[in-house]
Amino acid sequence: MLTLILGIFAGTITGLMPGLHINLVALLLFSASGFLLDFTSASVLVCFIVAMTITHTFLDFIPSIFLAAPSSETALSVMPGHELLLQGEGYGACRLAVIGCFLGLIILLVSAPFLIAFLSHIYPWLHRYMAAILVTASLFLILCDKNKFMAAFLFLISGILGVATLSLPLKQPLFPLLTGLFGTSMLFTSIKQKTILPKQNISRVRISKKEICKIIPASFVSSSLCSFLPGLGAAQAAVIGSDISGKISRRGFLVLLGAISTLVAGMNFVAIYAISKPRSGVAVIAEKLLESLTLQQLWLFLVVALVAGSVAFFLSLFFARIFALKISSISYSKISTIILGLLVILCIIFSGWLGLLVLITATTIGIIAIESGTRKMHLMGSIMLPVILWFLPF
Repeated sequence: MLTLILGIFAGTITGLMPGLHINLVALLLFSASGFLLDFTSASVLVCFIVAMTITHTFLDFIPSIFLAAPSSETALSVMPGHELLLQGEGYGACRLAVIGCFLGLIILLVSAPFLIAFLSHIYPWLHRYMAAILVTASLFLILCDKNKFMAAFLFLISGILGVATLSLPLKQPLFPLLTGLFGTSMLFTSIKQKTILPKQNISRVRISKKEICKIIPASFVSSSLCSFLPGLGAAQAAVIGSDISGKISRRGFLVLLGAISTLVAGMNFVAIYAISKPRSGVAVIAEKLLESLTLQQLWLFLVVALVAGSVAFFLSLFFARIFALKISSISYSKISTIILGLLVILCIIFSGWLGLLVLITATTIGIIAIESGTRKMHLMGSIMLPVILWFLPF
């Protein structure tokens, strides 16, 4: 219980603090595991990681929507969420995303037995043709964009930056890379535009049951695909899911992205058991701590995820209400400037001055994406291209 509480607390902090990622906390935990394992078991430490990860997926939407400081997982929530924020419905936008997160958690628990049975048989085939599958997925996402040329350009330029960054002697190469592409670029744009927010309404933004019925199968199919393919994450799954579900509203898209965020996070732990291939930083740490994951342990972690998600649901609504009540009375440009400065400082601390150069370059590319009106999802080429090159047979 203590571990569960601490995990929820850590996930709340990482979710609300732009730039502070769960991978960093998990890495610090792993560094201290030699000492901690004298007092507790590896399963208990992984329970902390699971609780933190699930809680983070819920709380992470609050700074994404209110502060326009998304992570790579919530980057696509900025446009529909920010649109509702400018209409005074920021709380409603957060509520929709959080409902989606909890919906994804339920889908995860129901579908886990099927995934375990199915993936162990199909993954060897997927691994054999991984490069071709990833190239096909990338081309599909580019062709879905209205501005196909700019989408392809952003995918390639961010991919080249990703290859170069991962080749540099950086302790945390992904921090300046993803922070610049998805975080500081949006903050810089907000400061430049001198955004002024209207008074926020504490009201529920409704969505039809028909859209919910579309979202459930779409989120499951797209999350299952992207959770077990390296380089694909929640952002790509959301685009694929919206295409599967057919026409859905911006409000429906927020619910879809919330469901997918939790599904992808949870399926990363299922992947450890089913195919012995962790697909996220926290999942890699969990696998190293456990060495081998039993079915009993997996169900323990899924129960922990359910409890943490239930608590995170109410915590998210609580903090979203506070943000909604306070955000219009504070200078939005000043908030963005403070957060931007904090991210620069964290970048120098974690990745040094070379990391700062990566951050500036990535921010520039992110701004190009915003100014061109192209989906920032294509900037995940920074991860996709290196993975594709790694899987090529030559």
